[in-house]
Amino acid sequence: MADPTKRLPKLPVERALKVIAGRWKPVILYYVFDGPKRLSELKRMMPDITQKVLIQQLREMEEHGLVGRRVFAEVPARVEYTATELGLALEPVLLALCRWGQRHAEEQNELDELADCIVHPRASQARANTAA
Repeated sequence: MADPTKRLPKLPVERALKVIAGRWKPVILYYVFDGPKRLSELKRMMPDITQKVLIQQLREMEEHGLVGRRVFAEVPARVEYTATELGLALEPVLLALCRWGQRHAEEQNELDELADCIVHPRASQARANTAA
């Protein structure tokens, strides 16, 4: 398999956007931020995604170091996906993007057309922010 970093842009912001680009990657990340998830769990959490696209997005995020994949030696095989340290570092970025998207919709008078933002600070992060 080719080195995925060779296909990535040299400009850091463009690189970051390319790595998280895709309709489902931010949603998948949000769900694995809370801990390991099996493929079937992720599929249940996102009923509108096809299994093929889910697997493709997970593989791309694994190639880029955002999620880890752990295969258990069981029959049938059990596979879990978790956010890596690098992937977890995107949590505040995704939250900021969500807030910016809400602001943009408000500025464009389209807030009533906007879906709820799926990315919310986790309880532990919210407590840390209020303590600071």
